[in-house]
Amino acid sequence: MPTPKKSRRETEELLMLRALNPRINLSDKDGRKYYTLEKGYQGEVMFDAITQELKNNCIVLNGLLFKLKEKHFQIDTVIIFQKTIYLIDVKNFEGDYIYKSDPDRFCKNDTEIDDPILQLLKAESKLRQLLEEYRFNLPVESYVVHISPTFTLYNAPQNNHVILPTQINRFIRKLENIPSNLNGGHERLADLLISLDQGDYPNPPKPTYSYDGLKKGPYCSKCNSFSVSVGERKMVCNTCGCEERMESVVLRCVWELVLLFPERRITVNLVYEWCGDRVSKKLIHRVLVENYKACGKKKYTYYV
Repeated sequence: MPTPKKSRRETEELLMLRALNPRINLSDKDGRKYYTLEKGYQGEVMFDAITQELKNNCIVLNGLLFKLKEKHFQIDTVIIFQKTIYLIDVKNFEGDYIYKSDPDRFCKNDTEIDDPILQLLKAESKLRQLLEEYRFNLPVESYVVHISPTFTLYNAPQNNHVILPTQINRFIRKLENIPSNLNGGHERLADLLISLDQGDYPNPPKPTYSYDGLKKGPYCSKCNSFSVSVGERKMVCNTCGCEERMESVVLRCVWELVLLFPERRITVNLVYEWCGDRVSKKLIHRVLVENYKACGKKKYTYYV
C-alpha cells in the first residue's frame, strides 16, 4: 500500500473563500468559484482514498503545479510505476453532460464548458516536455477520472483516456496488476517533481471584503450555522448537533484572522471581538499562550 510522497492540500484561494463563505454573502462570481474549487477538492480527496489502497510498488504524488516556459500547468495526481508514469485528472462533475460532435464540444444544459480531454492532453504534453528537460524518459499515460457516481455522459466518445464512475474499480484493478519494482531513479524523479512544485498559482484573485463587513462569532464547523451554544469546554450546534472543543473553536477563529487579515496583530481582544464577544478572554488567552509565541508586554502583547 503506497504512502503518498506528496500529500494534497487546499489552495490559499479555496481556504480564503471557505473562511469567507459563512461570514459574508459572496458575489455570484465568487460563489461559483468557491463551489467549483470545493467540489474539485472533494473529488480529488475521494480519489486519494482510492489510490491509497493500491497494493503494488508505486509512488503517488498529489496536487502538483508546474511552470514550463513561463506558463503554469496543474496535475491532480501522478503515479510513478517502474516503466510508466500515470497522469490523472480528477473531475467531480455531477448531473447530465453530453458530448456533441462536429465540432467536438463538452456541454451541460446546452452550455459549452472546457473539454476535460483537451485539458488532459495539454497537461500530458507539458509533463513530457518537463521530463525531457531533466532527461527522464519514462512514458506517460493520462486519464480523466470522473469520480462522482451521479455523473452521466451522453454520447461519450470511444476514448481510452476517460474513466467513467462505473469504470473506476476496473481501472484501479488495472493499476494494481502493473508489475513494478522501483529503484533510486524513481525516487529521484519523485523528489525532482516535488522540488519543481510551485505550490499555489501566483497572485490568485482575491474577493473584496473588509473586517467590519464580516459577520462575527463562532459557527459550526460542520454546517456553518451561527446558531451555537457556547460552553466552557465545548460548543454545540443548535442546528445539526455537532460538538466541538472550545480550544478547537478558538484556534479555528485565530486561523481565519491570520488568513484573512495577515496585516493585523493577533491579540486577545481581537480574537474576542472576532468571536462575537461569546468566548471568554481567559480561554482565548490560554489557547494563545499554549499555541503561539507571545511578543510585547502587558497590554501590548500579541501572538505569532
